[in-house]
Amino acid sequence: MTTATRGTAAPGAVGTGHTRIEGRDKVTGAARYAGEIPFGDLAHGWLVLSTVARGRVVAVETGPVLGMPGVLAVLHHGNAPRVETQYVGSLGPPDPVVGLFQHDRVPYAGWPVALVVAETSEQAREAAEALQVRYETEPHDVGFHPEHAAAYTPESVMGQPNEAVKGDLEAELAASAVVVDERYGTPEEHHNTMEPHAATARWDGGRLEVVDSNQGSRWVAEELAHLFSLDLASVRVRSEHVGGAFGCKGVRPHQVGAAMAATVLDRPVRVVLTRRQMFSVVGYRSPTTQRVRLGADPDGRLRALGHEAHGVTSKLFEFVEPSAGFGRSMYAADAHHSVTRLVPLDVPTPTWMRAPGEAPGSFALECALDELAEKCGVDPIALRERNEPAVGPVSGLPFGSRNLLACYREGARRFSWADRDPRPGTRRDGRWLVGTGMAASTFFVGAAPTTAAVTAEPDGTFTVRITAADVGTGARTALTQIAADALEVTPDRVRVRIADSDFGQAWLAGGSMGTRSWGWAVLLAARELRERLALGGAVPEEGLTARSDTSDVLAALAQKERHSYGAQFAEVAVDVTTGEVRVRRMLGIFAAGRIVNPLTARSQLVGGMTWGLSMALHEEAVRDAASGAHVGADLAGYHFAAHADVPRIEADWVEDTDDEDPVGIKGIGEIGIVGAAAAIANAVWHATGVRHRTLPIRPDRVLDAAGAPGTPGAGAAADGGPDRA
Repeated sequence: MTTATRGTAAPGAVGTGHTRIEGRDKVTGAARYAGEIPFGDLAHGWLVLSTVARGRVVAVETGPVLGMPGVLAVLHHGNAPRVETQYVGSLGPPDPVVGLFQHDRVPYAGWPVALVVAETSEQAREAAEALQVRYETEPHDVGFHPEHAAAYTPESVMGQPNEAVKGDLEAELAASAVVVDERYGTPEEHHNTMEPHAATARWDGGRLEVVDSNQGSRWVAEELAHLFSLDLASVRVRSEHVGGAFGCKGVRPHQVGAAMAATVLDRPVRVVLTRRQMFSVVGYRSPTTQRVRLGADPDGRLRALGHEAHGVTSKLFEFVEPSAGFGRSMYAADAHHSVTRLVPLDVPTPTWMRAPGEAPGSFALECALDELAEKCGVDPIALRERNEPAVGPVSGLPFGSRNLLACYREGARRFSWADRDPRPGTRRDGRWLVGTGMAASTFFVGAAPTTAAVTAEPDGTFTVRITAADVGTGARTALTQIAADALEVTPDRVRVRIADSDFGQAWLAGGSMGTRSWGWAVLLAARELRERLALGGAVPEEGLTARSDTSDVLAALAQKERHSYGAQFAEVAVDVTTGEVRVRRMLGIFAAGRIVNPLTARSQLVGGMTWGLSMALHEEAVRDAASGAHVGADLAGYHFAAHADVPRIEADWVEDTDDEDPVGIKGIGEIGIVGAAAAIANAVWHATGVRHRTLPIRPDRVLDAAGAPGTPGAGAAADGGPDRA
């Protein structure tokens, strides 16, 4: 045994910039992703997706395919292992798409109908493309519009009320001197992570082991245990590195298919999704139509705030994109009514996507507030400041911390907002009309029960074990900094091991709750270990370990409105000849708690703002009514911001403390995208005098709304409906 020494702390490890611990491995190719890890005797599976939008499978003609080179098996509803889908997991019941090959029904185009397994991925793909599947088709419906006869109002969203009511909205609107009543639309959008979904499954000593790309290894392990009727101890899921997630990397058909094939063949099987398959298999952001009604006094003080949104769900499984909830914590109003309604269609189930609800919801409400400011003749920032609440506008609960006003003021100073001419269509640079706009941001702050273990090793180093997930956010580095501070040692003496379901219960990388939840658990375990080491004595050869579980401390927290906040600013130029919109600069100022690592935090915020730019100007998935499938389900047909589209983007923050969290973390993963699209849309109005209420703001829409090339079109407005052209 050796004696442990705490060493000298690196002053302020938390709050200082550190390059990513795994950065060198990633840029040199040493970091291994789920589709790259070698396995002996590895077989490869290739999913076959339905080509019809509704009906049933009549026959899967496996004979010719089984005779092709290297083909080992073809799994389908007639021969696949049975799984259990009637359960409620930690995040609710599963999407039935993970009940792979359990029946002959086809509920939408792109539904998995077979898995071809072969010795190589090339052989599996060739056989999958040759497989003949015959269908009996039925009429389908993929047309989204708010007047749909089947539209309904769900009761709740993730256990929280879907509808919020305060006061008499209609009466306050009738009494208002100024009213905005407009409709806004956002299209179907897709995650399109750089790394496609991939999983390898094998049985080892009676235990199902899965190497996967996911947002929470424990979560995936629990779901697979339910599906295959196994004890949780009989399932292990690991995820070394993840090339992006954004909400879509949970339990999906590729993991289930790999586990099924590994069971049938008794050898490791890998299933990797193609980019095209990701458009129908792993979820997406629902399109929305949103009606916002604002009533105000002449000076812009809100009397009424109404926000009614419609979104899509599949007919199989209810999913709510809670767009209408964005304003519930933002603005004081005498009356408030917000609700999200659903239209069930023969389409895949939407899922969580970066800032679910807040991203599309902020576009509608923040644009409507800009319209209200114009009607009242009030500066958009002054209007928002005038409606700043003292307590939760709907809940009446106190705020945990709220430093939004500082974001407005710092952003306005750095963006030279005071020099802005409020009149639209007055600033010109050659053939370009130039304008500026702003919008506010918010995202809820939460933490979920998490366990962690910190071990003092005999060599004087420390090992942290926690089932966290680093989906590109820099979580490994942040947790190393948190542990080093708590242990009072330098970060180079801390090793963080993550993404192994054997490490115990932990929250997933989602909801901007990852680092807050994990950091809390790591801090508690590290503090306990430090106290035990302070008593003196030797560290045994197997190490000395302290464990934590944050369940009790989180349950004891008082009810409050807990949020991060921000202010987004954008300058755009609009080509009067082509209708092209170019963003020239963006600035985001955020109040998001204590920033653990400024280097990776700024990267996260800039990434979110870049996505907001892409959302505003480019991203739009189009579904063909005749086939029920996507048009251009690839990165050629689905446009997003490329390097040439992205200007100088600045992200910074103001001081914002959260005394309840021992580290002071609030979470930054999602707030960067919130409000960014609205700031750009408001800037386009300021440049041209035309309101665009439907995203993306395409060149054809700019020209159509202006009426004629070269005409600013002051006072005009673009169509706010769910345009799918």
